[in-house]
Amino acid sequence: MMATDVEIAGKVAVVCGYGDVGKDRAAALKKAGACVIVTEIDPMCALQALMEGIQVLTLDDVSKDDIFVTATCNKHIITVDHMRKMKNNAIVCNISPFDNEVDMIGLKTFLGVKHITFNPQTDRSVFTNTKSGVIVLVEGCLVNLGHAADHPSLATSCSFTNHLIAQLVLLMERGTGKYEKKVYVSPKLPDEKVASLHLGKLGAKLTVLSKEHAR
Repeated sequence: MMATDVEIAGKVAVVCGYGDVGKDRAAALKKAGACVIVTEIDPMCALQALMEGIQVLTLDDVSKDDIFVTATCNKHIITVDHMRKMKNNAIVCNISPFDNEVDMIGLKTFLGVKHITFNPQTDRSVFTNTKSGVIVLVEGCLVNLGHAADHPSLATSCSFTNHLIAQLVLLMERGTGKYEKKVYVSPKLPDEKVASLHLGKLGAKLTVLSKEHAR
């Protein structure tokens, strides 16, 4: 791992969330030689992890493992209480776009914690009563932005194209009352459109259904 000079192979890595982002992180960590464990709230995602040979546990079960990655798009997934229970020099980072999955405010304001920056955007927070510390990357922000060259161009293109199409849909439906000020799951059709726009660049050719097959 570039930020810490720690070898991932042989370590136990915990991925919080097994959605689209979590699946990708878990696969990457497995390929790097880590033993991966997942935390999940969704039974379907948990079953998918199990079918990939990945154990599903809670954070309380895995507090003494080596690497922790949040990928839930929710808040305070790893709290200061979790970090206090972790083994010395456990590595904590976040791969979702939000910067509140790791409770950095709770960590920074916790009485008796000493913060040491030993590499760029790599800090060790030591609990002085136990002399044990955790290594937090990029202060809990999206780790790609601090310890990698941002996102791959293809991933960025797919993501931003999806954003644009969603905004166009909202614009076209403005005034109809179809969409309230709520969070909506993106319909399948725009996702398929985004995928189809990128397939040619990757050299893919889709098979077209005959009329008989389409029936």
